[in-house]
Amino acid sequence: MFDKINSLDPATGQEIASYEPFDDKKTERAINKAVKAYNEWRKLSFKERGTLLKSIAKELRAQKEKLALLATKEMGKPIQQSRDEVEKCARTFDYYAKEGPKFLADEIVETDARKSYVSFQPLGVVLAIMPWNFPYWQVFRAMGPALMAGNAMVLKHASNVSGCAMAIEKVMRSAGAPIGLFQTLLLPASKIAGLIGNPGIAAVTFTGSTAAGSKVAEAAGRNLKKQVLELGGSDAYVVLEDADLDSAVDICVNARLTNSGQSCVSAKRFIVVKSIRKEFEKRLTEKMIQATFGDPTDPKSKIGPMARADLRDQLHEQVMQSIGKGAKLLCGGFIPEGQGAYYPPSVLTNVKKGMAAYDEELFGPVASIIEVKDEADAIRIANDSIYGLGCCIFSRNRTKAEKLAAKEMQAGSCFVNAPVHSDPRLPFGGIKQSGYGRELGIFGIREFVNIKTVYIN
Repeated sequence: MFDKINSLDPATGQEIASYEPFDDKKTERAINKAVKAYNEWRKLSFKERGTLLKSIAKELRAQKEKLALLATKEMGKPIQQSRDEVEKCARTFDYYAKEGPKFLADEIVETDARKSYVSFQPLGVVLAIMPWNFPYWQVFRAMGPALMAGNAMVLKHASNVSGCAMAIEKVMRSAGAPIGLFQTLLLPASKIAGLIGNPGIAAVTFTGSTAAGSKVAEAAGRNLKKQVLELGGSDAYVVLEDADLDSAVDICVNARLTNSGQSCVSAKRFIVVKSIRKEFEKRLTEKMIQATFGDPTDPKSKIGPMARADLRDQLHEQVMQSIGKGAKLLCGGFIPEGQGAYYPPSVLTNVKKGMAAYDEELFGPVASIIEVKDEADAIRIANDSIYGLGCCIFSRNRTKAEKLAAKEMQAGSCFVNAPVHSDPRLPFGGIKQSGYGRELGIFGIREFVNIKTVYIN
């Protein structure tokens, strides 16, 4: 028997709730229930599926305050960001209810046949293995297209947001979802490989670290199951000589501090041309110092605690290792006294290859400034990473920046003069060790379908 799953408030360290993990029999019953629900759900029309998605969006908005407070309590997200996250989930379900039928419509292909076309059919039960940093968004952005395509879903959420995981299941029930169409499985990480191998699971979607993603990929590959992996990132924000510094600094600070810096697509490496590095560094540091951190339920707090104390301590070790190798600390860089997993906004400059701040993902409110000699050097260093999730370029010359973003930058999403973010209308995902496959947009809804050729003569 496994130990209980505990939910702790990272702002205080106090226990919020404790949950009994599922045993093998309960897990098997849940998957069987999901398979049964799928076999009925897949038969429904797009209109019928869309009606449920719109009902779910309505329920999310009705429960927004309750859901937001729970996320803030369980993983420390500032309260307004929690509200925004719930609203984004609702918008995404509205989007797929409207656009899903068009994305999944049969596509006629002219061949020698009397009639031939491509049909998009559901696969079955999708297993979602999700992280704590966006406890609702990560789940709903995968669930919306999966359900619209006719699949069912079971969720293995991060243990520290088990309350959010159970709340999602309650939202689904309140919205009128068929029994078994979506279920939360309260399980330790050690059960994931066996879960992937269960015959009732047809496909896997995973968001999390690169190390964990490789294990998921191994288990899914061994069982020949389709998978989508959205993994780590160390997004480069390239500031060219002709950038609008006022706008660039504001965007960079917000992009580094959103969700207390705990996002795969947070701005992490600030790659700045030498001629403007000192001015950029000065302005960025001033704004990072001004950003307040404290009680995440207080709307005045720009930054809440990190999700867990061990994650905070790991981040601090990376900062100290970088300083030990020659990086210069401009602000922050200490563990505050008192309770809670807090870490202040921090800036490192003189960051070089071989330092954690250069080579690794810093998952918290720490900015790494890397000086480069020119544009070509900036692109080279931006691409000098094992990751390839998102990137950003700042330049007044939009034509030049667009060309660099489209042709030269090695990432799944490349933004110009705007922070990297996900949007239900656009595909989202990475390359290299940031994973493969896409979520959102038309490409996301077609990940978990059988792209079937139909040929009639």
